Amino acid sequence: MLIDSYRPVFQLCSGPSWRSPWGMYAALRAHDPVHHVVLAGRSENDYWVLTCHDTVYAATRDSTTYSSRDGLTVEYGELGLADNPPLVMQDPPQHTEFRKLVARGFTPRQVAQVEPVVRRFVRDRLDRIARAGGGDIAKQLFKPLPSMVVGYYLGVPAQDRDRFDGWTDAVVAGSIDRRNPRAQAASMAMMGYFADLVRRRRADPGADTVSLLVQAGMAVDDVDTRGLVQILAYAWTMVAGGNDTTTGLLGGAVQLLQQYREQRAALVADKDRIRIAVEEFARLTSPVQGLARTTTRDVELDGVAVPANRKVLLVFGSANRDERVFGAADLDIDRDPQRILTFGHGPHHCLGTAAARMQARVALEELLDRFPDYAVDIDAVEYANGPYVRRPITVPFRCVA
Repeated sequence: MLIDSYRPVFQLCSGPSWRSPWGMYAALRAHDPVHHVVLAGRSENDYWVLTCHDTVYAATRDSTTYSSRDGLTVEYGELGLADNPPLVMQDPPQHTEFRKLVARGFTPRQVAQVEPVVRRFVRDRLDRIARAGGGDIAKQLFKPLPSMVVGYYLGVPAQDRDRFDGWTDAVVAGSIDRRNPRAQAASMAMMGYFADLVRRRRADPGADTVSLLVQAGMAVDDVDTRGLVQILAYAWTMVAGGNDTTTGLLGGAVQLLQQYREQRAALVADKDRIRIAVEEFARLTSPVQGLARTTTRDVELDGVAVPANRKVLLVFGSANRDERVFGAADLDIDRDPQRILTFGHGPHHCLGTAAARMQARVALEELLDRFPDYAVDIDAVEYANGPYVRRPITVPFRCVA
């Protein structure tokens, strides 16, 4: 990744290269914090890469200059959703109004109500792992847990969860490879399911976010196709984006606690410290490593001119390890880092942040209580393909008495 001390090179990661992108990030922060990438010598495909905390943090707060409307990847012209963009591709004021509607489904009270459901689910999955003496904890717990919570928030009935879990697996894969036939079929099936769920919620509303949107006047009849498309786009975004953070955070946390065993022992001895430790795990894992924006005007960053209408990749995973802000990169469960970018910031701060933190806290409380001396084979951990999300898909786990 590093040609010499003064010319770092950025490359999008995927699969095995997600194991340790930290050296590349550190070199970019030190020597080229506003890095220009030109693909295959073609300037029409170029983009800029921001790796320092101050510039990434400022960009997340400035949606007027750094727009989401043209998609969140570094590709140009890959999306045709201008008429009905999903929430993550909207800018204020359109984004603000829709966000106000769905935010009513993510109140502290609702997070507290789902916590017992999460704890039961985690205990059941840990029971299964205990009976087998171990297994792949990513597949057995870290992946299905957020799928269950997303289903809960979207109002998917318990009897439909098996189908829903299969769809989420395929749709998350499809967010990486849109040409995946299984992902395309799953997306179509899931959208058909939610279209039917919208119709049911007209007559039988619940406390879920789909019901809230219908009650707010969206898709109140079959004529309002625009409202229906907006709800379906929101449901798809929840599924595609609502799984990665919790899965990646927990998959990384168990590895960090394997490496820093004295800090694991400290959490086992005092589980009240887990709440603060989750912030440090979130900082160091940064499951969504980066997302792009598009400049709406010419800007100058650290003396580098970035033209209007160009893609800018905000590398959250690097910003969260900026030593000028957070100090050493080593794990410190008592650090309580502030202004981390794991959940975004500004207008696009993740609505499910409190739910993700709660899931991570509960899972770690139960796991450390049940298996205080667990072992993870870090060398055998495998990561998902795709250039924006660092998510373990295989984490070999062994119960130690």
